[in-house]
Amino acid sequence: MVGSIPAAPAEPTMLGRFQLKRLLGQGAQAKVWLAFDPRLEREVAIKIMLTVQEANASAVSQWLQEARSVSRLTHPNIVPVFEADVQDQQPYLVFEYVPGQTLSQQLAGQGAMPPAQAVALMQDVLGALVAAHGAGVVHRDLKPSNVLIDANGKARVMDFGIAARFKGAQVGTVDVAGSPAYMAPEAVRGEAVSPQMDIYGVGLMLAELLRGKALRGGTDLNMALKKAASEPLQLPADLQERLDDAMRAILLRATAFDPQQRYPSAQMFLDALSDWGGGKQEDAVTSGAKNSTLEFLLRRMRNKSDFPALSESIGRIQSMASSDKESISSVTNEILKDVALTNKLLRLVNSAHYARGSSIGTVSRAVSLVGFNGIRNMALSLVLLEHMQDKNNAHLLKEEFLRALMAGSIASELGMSTSEGEEAFIGALFQNLGRMLSQFYFPEEAASIRSLVTSPRDPVPEEAASIRVLGMSFEALGLGVSKAWGLPESIQRCMRRPAGEPPNRVPVDAIDRLRWSSRAANEMANAMLCADEAEVDNRLGQIARSFGKSLGQSSAQIQAATTSARKKLVELAQAMDLTVRTDSLAAYLLKGSADATVLHVEYEAKDHDALASTELQATQVIAPKAATAEPVKTDQVAQTLAAGVQDITNAMVEEFKLSDVLRMILEAMFRALEFHRIIFCMRDPKTDTLTGRFGLGAGVEGVVKSFSVPMNAPGVPDLFATICSKGADTLISDASDPRIVERLPAWYRKTYNAPTFLILPLLLKGRPFGLIYADKMELGGLKVDDKELALLRTLRNQAVMAFRQST
Repeated sequence: MVGSIPAAPAEPTMLGRFQLKRLLGQGAQAKVWLAFDPRLEREVAIKIMLTVQEANASAVSQWLQEARSVSRLTHPNIVPVFEADVQDQQPYLVFEYVPGQTLSQQLAGQGAMPPAQAVALMQDVLGALVAAHGAGVVHRDLKPSNVLIDANGKARVMDFGIAARFKGAQVGTVDVAGSPAYMAPEAVRGEAVSPQMDIYGVGLMLAELLRGKALRGGTDLNMALKKAASEPLQLPADLQERLDDAMRAILLRATAFDPQQRYPSAQMFLDALSDWGGGKQEDAVTSGAKNSTLEFLLRRMRNKSDFPALSESIGRIQSMASSDKESISSVTNEILKDVALTNKLLRLVNSAHYARGSSIGTVSRAVSLVGFNGIRNMALSLVLLEHMQDKNNAHLLKEEFLRALMAGSIASELGMSTSEGEEAFIGALFQNLGRMLSQFYFPEEAASIRSLVTSPRDPVPEEAASIRVLGMSFEALGLGVSKAWGLPESIQRCMRRPAGEPPNRVPVDAIDRLRWSSRAANEMANAMLCADEAEVDNRLGQIARSFGKSLGQSSAQIQAATTSARKKLVELAQAMDLTVRTDSLAAYLLKGSADATVLHVEYEAKDHDALASTELQATQVIAPKAATAEPVKTDQVAQTLAAGVQDITNAMVEEFKLSDVLRMILEAMFRALEFHRIIFCMRDPKTDTLTGRFGLGAGVEGVVKSFSVPMNAPGVPDLFATICSKGADTLISDASDPRIVERLPAWYRKTYNAPTFLILPLLLKGRPFGLIYADKMELGGLKVDDKELALLRTLRNQAVMAFRQST
């Protein structure tokens, strides 16, 4: 007689206060249920482990302790643990319920993934690990079934149920735990827990996503563990055929048998993947080829007439500022090509944010005092703002820029040194580059992204919203453009906002410090976009406490830096002619700073020549003709010349370089009278020839060396030798006059041949040792009155004085 089959035990319907609704999944060690929490009225996922024996009470206690450490982890790519408890000797964990597939389910349905998609998912996983490792927690069981893909296509790591703290762990004290197919060799051997175990697991997962199936297989658990512990992993031949050299190197390093040969940290692994993909973090499922979305957007941007000019300006400024071969002269000359940029930069230099105690009237002086990086930051900021002008959405562009400028100012204040503050300024500013570019070049898409982010019913995170609309994140767009501009790797790395919770100590790596300070600065700037001042103070306090340890500063110091930066923002905005609507959110960045003032520089020209030398003759004008061009406004000319005189006076009371003073003299003349070219010549004692040394103006680098005035050549001296021998300051208003033409040397007519030019000889003990040449391309285009002439002579005599002091 066949006995009746016993009925299967009924599944439980309750676990504590939780109502179990349906089984989501089941493994050898646990079941996962969808449940409802009536207390908080939300759905949760509950993982119920196998029942433990009473003898294992100590193990349960340790497990609860680990669960508490995991519950403190918060990160967008980590599924949070809400609770951990034991009921009837049955441990369980309560997680956030995340609808979606696991990575293993997606892999089973899709097969091998395109490299860009696989890398993007592993970047999410590594972002979660950066946060976990920073809190001292190692996952130890990373595998595709423990990675969820949420509704936005982002990877979220779950099941830190066997996580362990690695701080202070001793070799041999950790039990073997994890899935054999994904365990690191040292984990199988029971060695001390370390972050390198997780790095190994991520490397294996990435290889599996690229291949379409697991690298380790078989059903014999003992054999799998023995092999993992003793044999280095070999990448299958079918996988290697699909990999480029860079990806192959990444996988081999991540899965190295020796932990010391792997990436030292999850952050470095993440950076390597970002470098491989050009910093791209968008889902590339629909992308036909790597960077196709970026290339599409760049093509659209290149079709805008402004983008090539913007790219060229930024590329030139950055390349000069970062090159060891560039001099103050070349940087100054580049900036002086743009009159509007020059004027705004000098206003910015003299604002309270950058003021050095005395006014600065020349770019040369600004570069020597502020430094290449400081001038680069100002110039890049001004160029971005200058080019991003659009009548239709100008107010939105200015608001975006003001928020970015606020972040840069805070980051600068947080820097541990002046140089680090300068780098942090540009890093924090450029972390917003993608958002600013999107607002300018894709205003409709930017509006769609804002509507998704601010939706009252179902708001979408900004990164997910930008990926949905643009096909890539704002950060990826900014990084792609920065690479096209040739910005250095240090800036590109700083533009990548670090994920996860701030570390509990100051990062050793300088770039990591900049990334965290830039992120903190941006979070503070965002917190200020609030009408409620009390709420702003509350948010700033929370951020300061959160980032204190990673920045090496107290909460009070961080808030003080923020207050100082906010106060200086008014000066920056006024110096840059930056205004926003009073009813905009960005206007709140300027609240509380009404007492700040801009240092407006006013110069008063003086009629007398304070440094006049009796050995110089009065000005002689040779064959002048009526002017055909309108003279430059006298007040402006005199003020610019007087500013140069003051700059040089300030420089000469300090320890100065002769070349810096001469450069400032040329610049003051060049800007004030809007010369086409200006060149400084110096006597070569071997040949007794005045030869060109350096200059400013269009194409001056290619012609400066051709300027050559022999002082004792046989025959009739040319015009320049005659002027220098007499020491006569000379203005030639019409160089086409036959009496002038016959005295001009052939080299001048061939290379320069300007219709109007000025010669200022430099004499010591009655003998010429140099000269300043400047020209105009308009016939009769140069007119100077007595006041301007006095200032020109003062500048020339300051050059003579500088020579005397330097010899």
